[in-house]
Amino acid sequence: MLRSMLTRATAPVVCACLLWTAAPAHAQSPEHARPVSSDAWADRATSTYRALQKHLYEGSDHHGLYLEHTPRQAADPEHSYLWPFREAAQAAVDMQELPLTGSSYRHDAAERVDTAELYFTRGKRSGYESYLPAPLGTGGDVYYDDNAVVALTQLDQYEATGDERFLKRAEQVVPVVSRAWDGDTSKACPGGMDWYDAPNNNIRATNVTALSAQLAARLYEHTRDRTYLDKAEQWYGWVYSCMRKAPGLYVNDRGDDGSTNETLWTYNSGSMIGTATALYRGTGNAGYLKKAVEDARGSLAYWTEGSRLHDQPAVFNAFYFKDLLDLDTVRPNSAYPKAMSAYADSTYKSNRDTSTGLFRFQASNGGDYDPTAPAATLNQSAMVQIFATLADATHQRRQPS
Repeated sequence: MLRSMLTRATAPVVCACLLWTAAPAHAQSPEHARPVSSDAWADRATSTYRALQKHLYEGSDHHGLYLEHTPRQAADPEHSYLWPFREAAQAAVDMQELPLTGSSYRHDAAERVDTAELYFTRGKRSGYESYLPAPLGTGGDVYYDDNAVVALTQLDQYEATGDERFLKRAEQVVPVVSRAWDGDTSKACPGGMDWYDAPNNNIRATNVTALSAQLAARLYEHTRDRTYLDKAEQWYGWVYSCMRKAPGLYVNDRGDDGSTNETLWTYNSGSMIGTATALYRGTGNAGYLKKAVEDARGSLAYWTEGSRLHDQPAVFNAFYFKDLLDLDTVRPNSAYPKAMSAYADSTYKSNRDTSTGLFRFQASNGGDYDPTAPAATLNQSAMVQIFATLADATHQRRQPS
């Protein structure tokens, strides 16, 4: 993901088919919550997606790509970087899971996932580049976290459609991210994965390693290929042993000079919960479920304190909440959907421009509404994902067991 590392199943019936939302805006605690129906979440997802498509999608005449911001900023490239595009693709994939209307988004989802291939470069150092390679752009570095999340979207699309093409694409990313593993045993806490593919990379990043572990664990569920399980356990184990500050809280990266960046992000919490959940499903090892539950409990206690969730980038929260709900399908806990609903409702009220349907945040991609800030594909897509996921989750909870 192109940014500075320093700044940048069936569930039980719950609450009469409703999830909870916070009032007033900015409230992070789910205690003062009110229920919102699946239909209401679906309406919010639909309007937010329409705003994304109206203001940021460039259309088929521009290769099916997106703008980085609207209005376009002076420093923006002609089209968005890979990371925002991936989030827009994931938004479409999630929209096709909407109750009743999801089928109308199947074309969009398939088209977005196919369009992501425009960012792929072949050769000895193949991978999805941070910006479009020739002939559409000048290319960019291969960021390993970008590659992992593109593959996770491909897996989601495979699960939604059963189309083997998407499974094969996700599998093709494993050799790419495997290049990131640092085998230098002389370094402090040996192992971990480089952030991006360049000789001058000098950090081993939690996000790359945990997201790649999540990819491998989910691939093992589908293929039963032991190679994927071995990688998932190795990569997950490094993050758990070398980067865990407290239950559910993982520091950002380790420098090759021995330094540690202590920054905490919600998506690092989430990817470790999601990986442990997938490993539990794939292996039946209750130890992984225990770790997932411990990390969910610890992270939720931390992130729901004060304005911490509100201040995190919206896209990181989208990752985090989805991973909590994934755990919820195997070990239900009403705290997970409550926290997601509280954040979603408060952000809908506080960060949405009612005249356009676009969400605006601080330059950090989180925090308070900034009326002068451009709207970003990254953030708009994140909110689509959150609302669509809630619509589907709420609908599932009202189905008979």
